[in-house]
Amino acid sequence: MKHLIFYKTALNRLNLRKIGFTKSATMWHNLRMKERDRLLDYTENLQSQGRLVFNASEARKALNQTENAFQKASKRLIQKNKLFRPAKGFYAIIPAQYRSAKGLPPEWYIDALMKFHDLPYYVGLLSAAALYGAAHQAPQELQVVTTKPLRLIVAGRTRIRFLTKQGISKTPVQDLKTQTGFFKVSTPEGTAFDLIRYYRWAGFLNNVATVLSELSGRLDPKKLISMARNGVDISHVQRLGYLLEKFGEKLALGDLSDWISDHSKNFVPLRPGWRGEVTARDLKWRILVNEQVESDI
Repeated sequence: MKHLIFYKTALNRLNLRKIGFTKSATMWHNLRMKERDRLLDYTENLQSQGRLVFNASEARKALNQTENAFQKASKRLIQKNKLFRPAKGFYAIIPAQYRSAKGLPPEWYIDALMKFHDLPYYVGLLSAAALYGAAHQAPQELQVVTTKPLRLIVAGRTRIRFLTKQGISKTPVQDLKTQTGFFKVSTPEGTAFDLIRYYRWAGFLNNVATVLSELSGRLDPKKLISMARNGVDISHVQRLGYLLEKFGEKLALGDLSDWISDHSKNFVPLRPGWRGEVTARDLKWRILVNEQVESDI
């Protein structure tokens, strides 16, 4: 019972002596508190250098701590919302202004996290569209495309969802700046094709149509053709062309439809895997219209 009181209520040397602890117990307590304070000092020093992430091995080496001591110290800071662990061995420092949210903007640490995993990535789909001003509704999570499955990350009110994709290098990306550095995001054209490919994760076709109507002003038809030639699934090209012509701003899509005419003789359903009644056949894009799509705009 005495040890429980010691662990939970002893706040300083005076308190320890008042409840009858020996000098050796007091020294032990002070050493434990010093271990915790060292990690806090370490994180504050990183913040002063503009860094908000670190990994366990570098911190332990810098502090000369055992794994057990580091785990206890980090757990205490996590409980106080001063640290967040998006992945085993990887930590993000939460600045004071974000502690009530129990997390910081995922764009601030996603690049460092993916380097920690040693995986290629880019921010895509609805998250990328929002960055280009095409967000009828604010996305509820950061959608990240990579090559291997990773678990959903939840930190307070923020989430990161990972989607997998082979041939990720074929999707054009660009760097966007944050307060902590840069992160990779798919270009408007790459984003448009991914909205078609991952339409379920983009809120299904009605929402895809809504987002495309806002994103279309940022699209370059020549870059769309370039991506088609670079190996995008031709059925995605057909569906995107159909939806852009129906819901997007006036784009010069003639070259893209000509490319479809030269490279595809097959009709594909507008919504893949859906057994809805085919109400029309679009000859230009070779689309079987098996779902009535409506935009919210």
